[in-house]
Amino acid sequence: MSLEGQHPVNLNTLYQQVILDHYKKPRNKGAVENAVLKKHLHNPTCGDDLEVQVSLGPDGKIDDVKWNGRGCSISMASASMMSVALKGKTLEEAQRMMHSFYGMMKNEEGNYKPLGEIQALVGVSKFPVRIKCATLAWHCLEEGIKEHEGGGTNG
Repeated sequence: MSLEGQHPVNLNTLYQQVILDHYKKPRNKGAVENAVLKKHLHNPTCGDDLEVQVSLGPDGKIDDVKWNGRGCSISMASASMMSVALKGKTLEEAQRMMHSFYGMMKNEEGNYKPLGEIQALVGVSKFPVRIKCATLAWHCLEEGIKEHEGGGTNG
């Protein structure tokens, strides 16, 4: 198959479309029944407000992930993409994914292909003020896991 004569794919345009799609049609928005992990965080800098809830199946894998909140397109799209990517993962796998995402946001060298469509947020790393927007859902996950594993109270 020849690509000659076809327009090259503009990754920035493709990434923007993925982000807008998740913002306009958010996945997994709502509440989880029997959530074992629940964390609410607020970003006072821009007003983003988000709660992430996770339930685990009998096999210890993430059975369901839901989120709810309000904020900019970056924070809402990030929460939506994260919720899709985490289903079926163990908490350990979720933490590895989270650390990989943080590395991508810090513009560190690395293989971010395992993040899948979450890579669409790579451009945010060029705008330090927006990194907090992109990482809010992930910080909810991180704090929720810490509280879950430490036996602390969620909320």
